[in-house]
Amino acid sequence: MSDPDQVNQPSAPSYRRAEFLTSASKLSQCPPDDGWEVAFAGRSNAGKSSAINSLTGNKKMAKTSKTPGRTQLINFFALTDSQRLVDLPGYGFAKVPLAVKREWTKQLENYLQKRQCLRGLILLMDVRRPMQPFDQQMLTWALEASMPVHILLTKADKLKRGPASSTLLKVRSELQPYRELASVQLFSATKHSGHKELIKVLDAWLTDTSAYEGDETKEA
Repeated sequence: MSDPDQVNQPSAPSYRRAEFLTSASKLSQCPPDDGWEVAFAGRSNAGKSSAINSLTGNKKMAKTSKTPGRTQLINFFALTDSQRLVDLPGYGFAKVPLAVKREWTKQLENYLQKRQCLRGLILLMDVRRPMQPFDQQMLTWALEASMPVHILLTKADKLKRGPASSTLLKVRSELQPYRELASVQLFSATKHSGHKELIKVLDAWLTDTSAYEGDETKEA
């Protein structure tokens, strides 16, 4: 990792310039553990890939499928030489063998707890079915590692404004004990709404130099 005295404050990246970097099936295959990363995680039907594609303005950036659970690798997208977005394997809904689910769970946990350059987690949940058991598990993993979490309540266009706002307030209330680490917003990849709020969070995390200032919140 770079010498703290030699690290300059990075600039906010352009998400429209994102490019596919590489894929990994386990932590040891990931790119060098330096720079800044923000990971996107969620159930296989939460619209994770669609959200990344909407953010980057590239319909082919992250693979989408009508069959949930097709994303089985950790996919890295370069924004700059030192800033990346990461698409984690979908979880929960996928119709795959139990052994595969267990391996996904193991690799997700390893990544969240041991990846030193990971600055925050974008956790996606379908606004019509938020805070499912697997969502709670991911949230717990992140918070136990003192990892900031920003929840996207996706597919907000599927609900009228009133019910969507009520769900947002309910989830925000549940996050109240963790308000220093957790936040939430509505998002729609179809309508491309919620970008401004999401980009504000991403910019803050991807320009955070605390990783080079003695941050030892994660396991070595």
